[in-house]
Amino acid sequence: MGSIAEIVTAIAEEMREVGSRGTVADYIPPLAAVPLDKFGMAVVMADGTVHTAGDAEEPFSIQSISKVFALTLALGAVGDQLWERVGREPSGSAFNSIVQLETEHGIPRNPFINAGAIVVTDVLLGRLQPREAIGQMLRFVRELAGDDSIAIDEMVAAAERETGFRNRALANYMRAFGTIHGDVELVLGTYFHFCALAMSCRQLALAGRYLMDGGRSDGHRVISEKRARRINALMMSCGHYDNSGDFAYRIGLPGKSGVGGGILAVAPGIASVAVWSPGLNESGNSRLGQMALERLVQRTGWSVFEPRIP
Repeated sequence: MGSIAEIVTAIAEEMREVGSRGTVADYIPPLAAVPLDKFGMAVVMADGTVHTAGDAEEPFSIQSISKVFALTLALGAVGDQLWERVGREPSGSAFNSIVQLETEHGIPRNPFINAGAIVVTDVLLGRLQPREAIGQMLRFVRELAGDDSIAIDEMVAAAERETGFRNRALANYMRAFGTIHGDVELVLGTYFHFCALAMSCRQLALAGRYLMDGGRSDGHRVISEKRARRINALMMSCGHYDNSGDFAYRIGLPGKSGVGGGILAVAPGIASVAVWSPGLNESGNSRLGQMALERLVQRTGWSVFEPRIP
């Protein structure tokens, strides 16, 4: 099979040769300007070793991957009370769909679609002002990654505020049902800042260690083992919108994608993996990112569905 370093390097080289790379998220102008030829990959092993290839050190907009960190913070704030306002089921619909909210009385299917993440943000703002919530998120990911250089791309946040009409529709619709409690514009402004976090593959893979290591990161307890397992379960079933089933079928790892082209994937007990390529498939997930993860799993056997021989 080769060493992990060799596998990561080989996959990055193979990705350079791929012709059909998907389409960038052109409805957010700064994301539309990212070159399609970008590809980065980082693998952080359970023993702390880091393997990178391609553009793994270049920050990109993590977008919906931030929903994993927001969910972790919200569960820490209110625990299982969160599930009174957001579900835990796959949506089977696009990440920004409004259709299900009508028939399901304003309760979003899960915390990883836009509607659910907006509710999670509102929960955080139940105890914090927007500036405090944004600061809490920044401190959290910086601590997880061990890197104080992680920042929010204010240009991306501003662009999302200017173009986020569908998110405003989702938030106002849920406000009408009483699912959103706070001021819609304050909630959305905070949500847009979360999505505008800029991280490299290396930083993102390091930040994801707590989900790989039973709630621990670099030996320190972040969340309980039980909560880490449940977040991983949600990532497996809901982390890729209406493409989640195919991701589980092809790759077999808990993961969360973002329309910036990033994917965070977790091989429990083994590795935390981040890939980035800005071209998206029809469901809004990185085309090359999924291809790279599929090849990684094929060559390592890291799928959670692979038999483990004691």
